[in-house]
Amino acid sequence: MLENIFYDRAMVSSMAKTRKILHLDLDAFFCSVEEQLRPELRGKAIAVGGLPGQRGVVASASYPARAYGVRSAMPMAQALRLCPHLIVVSGARGAYSDRSRKVMAILRDTAPDVEPLSIDEAFLDVTILPEPIEATARSLQRRINRELDLPCSLGGATNKLVAKTANTIGKASKPKDAPPNAIHIVPPGDEARFLSPLPVRGLWGVGPKNADVLAALGLSAIGQVAQWSEAALVARLGKLGADIWRRAQGIDRRPVRAGGAAKSISKEVTFAVDIADDAKLLLTLRRLADGVGRAARKAGLAGATIKIKLRYGNFSTRSRQTKLAYATDTDSVIYDCAEQLFWRSWTPGTPLRLIGIGLSGFAEPSRQLALWGDHQAPAQSGGFQSALDHLRDKYGETTIRRASDLRYQPNDDSRR
Repeated sequence: MLENIFYDRAMVSSMAKTRKILHLDLDAFFCSVEEQLRPELRGKAIAVGGLPGQRGVVASASYPARAYGVRSAMPMAQALRLCPHLIVVSGARGAYSDRSRKVMAILRDTAPDVEPLSIDEAFLDVTILPEPIEATARSLQRRINRELDLPCSLGGATNKLVAKTANTIGKASKPKDAPPNAIHIVPPGDEARFLSPLPVRGLWGVGPKNADVLAALGLSAIGQVAQWSEAALVARLGKLGADIWRRAQGIDRRPVRAGGAAKSISKEVTFAVDIADDAKLLLTLRRLADGVGRAARKAGLAGATIKIKLRYGNFSTRSRQTKLAYATDTDSVIYDCAEQLFWRSWTPGTPLRLIGIGLSGFAEPSRQLALWGDHQAPAQSGGFQSALDHLRDKYGETTIRRASDLRYQPNDDSRR
């Protein structure tokens, strides 16, 4: 599409008085892909996620399942209680990534600036395109429906905040028993009026604590917040008060950033049974660190902030993080930091339900020199790590394992 457009982008930017921003969300993406792979699942109540006996959670629920109250992040056991005939699917990760790449390719063929937010969500800046924003949205939706057989919903407005909110409202207005495949456009100048009746918790940046502060002031709707003065909100919420006041007016000047670099990489595991054995917990932590490091290298990222998350049997959650003086993508460095955080956070003997590791604060990677100034060690280490990544990509995760893994065998691995 873009090859027929010869406008200079800087010239168009100076000419355009209003931006045209689209927010696209693939409807029940994982479930839609599973229905492609297994057509007999179409129209049925299905959930993609972990098995209930292993304390799995719902990653995605089809719309027939949602009619029974099944939602993402819900424990699978609870989902089955709400919908006893629910079909649980473990998921085909490779297929999800493949479909996502194809969707993003269509988006980049449509718009010059695309900002992926996740595997199934993205912003597009279509200001440069000559047709009305609704026409662009409908054309894009038809193409994804036709070429990839995937339902998708779009919201459009002059900025990212309102476009995303418009998509949420558009999807909510459709029948609940099928993918919405909705399109909702907010015309220029209607941003504040569109947001006005919505709950204040729906405004980006308003968390539970800030919502409580606003509620104590009698502010439950976005329009009520917009009627306050910026200075009054700053006096009560600090610097965030100014941001919330602007957003309540429907003002959002954030650009659509092509490429949309990830803000963090994280992995976590929920145990089938609470674990209090420190050796098992540290082994799991090691595997998670390896997974985070590998994901970072595949994405070409390195982070300086390492975070762990611990969830106990009573569902209380504790998080702790540390910041390095340099960015890393090395498994051993990530693990060493995570282990230190673990011992500072965990009470020995206390059973854990979940453990997780995250990497953020991305920057250019920095390789630490080895002891005695061995300048070849970083390159050698990087080459060794690359070789491991290649072998695991080609032959599977358990092709090469650490000696420490031999003490506890994963449930799905019968080899020693």
